[in-house]
Amino acid sequence: QWIDSGNRTCPITKLPLSENPSLIPNHALRSLISNFAHVSPKESSRPRTQQEHSQSQSQALISTLISRSSSNASKLESLTRLVRLTKRDSLIRRKVTESGAVRAALDCVDSCNQVLQEKSLSLLLNLSLEDDNKVGLVADGVIRRIVAVLRVGSPDCKAIAATLLTSLAVVEVNKATIGSYPDAISALVYLLRVGNDRERKESATALYALCSFMDN
Repeated sequence: QWIDSGNRTCPITKLPLSENPSLIPNHALRSLISNFAHVSPKESSRPRTQQEHSQSQSQALISTLISRSSSNASKLESLTRLVRLTKRDSLIRRKVTESGAVRAALDCVDSCNQVLQEKSLSLLLNLSLEDDNKVGLVADGVIRRIVAVLRVGSPDCKAIAATLLTSLAVVEVNKATIGSYPDAISALVYLLRVGNDRERKESATALYALCSFMDN
């Protein structure tokens, strides 16, 4: 649509395109978009007071998540509600990231509690929707956790982990980092062989995203 409208620059970098640009469909990004529940116009235009309430609520949930004295049940409740809030609110995604809650979520990924693990992966997936978070999550050690989940997690956790890799691989430098991590690609290939329909779909999408980087 951008090119058909007569534009001859990249819509992001504003650099000029070639006379007949070769366009490649981004199936990985399309898959991420299809997995994301779109907010209705009515929801997105909610009153400011409701937005403030959500942000205030998120702060209490974050405090519970990062507190060492919180029980697993309390952390699970906080994660469940934060997943809902971060799915639709970019401001809250940034707030969660800046609060130090990523470390707490990563610790929950290491938990033997599969429900806690699933919710923490879902929260990390939502946080990865922010481009500014993608490199930071990798630097915080999310790849090690994802690879471990791909090997021994529940089917739902494995599918979310593969989707998270797809999201992180939108950034070029992350493709190289993920590809060079021991067992990352082989774990996805294994899931492609033996997983259920959802697991195979998400692992195939992640591999497609990673393999646009030649070394992978």
